[in-house]
Amino acid sequence: MSQVPISSAFEPALPERIAGRLAVAVARLLARRPPRRIVAVLRLLRRGARPATYEQALRARQTVTAISTRCAGSYCLPRSLATVLLCRMRGTWPTWHTGVRTPPFAAHAWVVAEGRPVGEEADVATYRPLLTVAPDG
Repeated sequence: MSQVPISSAFEPALPERIAGRLAVAVARLLARRPPRRIVAVLRLLRRGARPATYEQALRARQTVTAISTRCAGSYCLPRSLATVLLCRMRGTWPTWHTGVRTPPFAAHAWVVAEGRPVGEEADVATYRPLLTVAPDG
């Protein structure tokens, strides 16, 4: 699935780039784990975070895609994980989803804030969420 183009002029500040690189590194490690483990870790991390606004989640996604060519491409699982992790570093938590669609079969991972998919094309609505980790409470 392609993503909505992000302005190439976006350049995160140094502290944001450092936090973003940390989030991407952890996300890449977490993405290699079984789904059950990913959900358990995310449920643990979301505790105490307030729900993210759309703007906060979009800023995190833009940071992640600006510093990681993989996350800017078709690697939706690490991108979505890095986005929620970066939001968590800032004290917020968007809703994280993974899901599938048919036909044709496709799997996707994405983030939602304030009821809207963050930085995704409209066809994300065709996916049926299978795993969801929403803000706590």
